[in-house]
Amino acid sequence: MPEPDKKIQHALLGMRDTLSLAVGTTPFALIFGTMAVAAGLPPLAAVAMSCIVFAGSAQFISLSLISGGATLPVLWLTTFVINLRHALYSATLQPVSRDWRFPWRVLGAFWLTDECFAVIERRLRDIGAKDALPYYLGSCAFFYFNWVAWTGVGALLGGKIPGLAGLGLDFAMIATFAAMIAPQFRTPTPVAVAIVAGGVAWVAGDLPYKLGLIVAAFAGIAVGMFLDSRKPAPTEGGEA
Repeated sequence: MPEPDKKIQHALLGMRDTLSLAVGTTPFALIFGTMAVAAGLPPLAAVAMSCIVFAGSAQFISLSLISGGATLPVLWLTTFVINLRHALYSATLQPVSRDWRFPWRVLGAFWLTDECFAVIERRLRDIGAKDALPYYLGSCAFFYFNWVAWTGVGALLGGKIPGLAGLGLDFAMIATFAAMIAPQFRTPTPVAVAIVAGGVAWVAGDLPYKLGLIVAAFAGIAVGMFLDSRKPAPTEGGEA
């Protein structure tokens, strides 16, 4: 049956394209598992947080808030603000995902991460909407189970390796994000967006609840929309 074979091929392609980013975030998962246990969470609870939350930045912020005795409303609001960027990702993928069945849309929303979005958004230009779902599931499932597995390794072995969290493994996350965005810097608009968003994030870094990230995101969007609006419209023959 060629159709199931084609779906499997696209799922495997999604796993392959996500491999490098999954490797890059593995040290981050190790550090989280280690820090979660050091903060007083049982290893099983650390793994459960990765299973249920599946958002690295929100998980680390939650650890610091829990350790500081923050109330649940503060915890909920902070993680909500941090993850607001996923609304932008969802809007980008909506033209394709709107035709998926509801259970797949729910699972896809839960599995959506920065890394998977970077991979999928690029590939959607090359594959049709019909093949997007198996590719998406292959990419996200691989990334999800890799994150959960290495969280468990960090939770179980982190206490046996002194200073694991201070070995500089978090640099892998910086390198991973640099690799994600570097291919976008081929035209002036993405470069301008990155400069403005980065500058605003730095200036607004002291805002509470990580609101500086949201302000920076909207500043970058505004710059991108402004620059795109100034581009000459293509002619009927397809030439600008």
